[in-house]
Amino acid sequence: MSKISIIGQISEIDREIKMREQLYPREVQSGRMKKEFAEMAMERIYAIRETLVFCQENRAGFVEYMAAKKAGTA
Repeated sequence: MSKISIIGQISEIDREIKMREQLYPREVQSGRMKKEFAEMAMERIYAIRETLVFCQENRAGFVEYMAAKKAGTA
């Protein structure tokens, strides 16, 4: 598996969110999906996006921590 950048991962999750935002209401309306399941699934995918954005925004701190840990100073 190739390495995928955090920006690429956020882009993909944004695409998935848009797709689900269009699909889930139709699935609920037709009775193929329960509203509670759709809401839970959307909460989860929004949380995934928030985690990825947090990681991107705090990348420098993560890199610094890992370097210190590798050097034995963390």
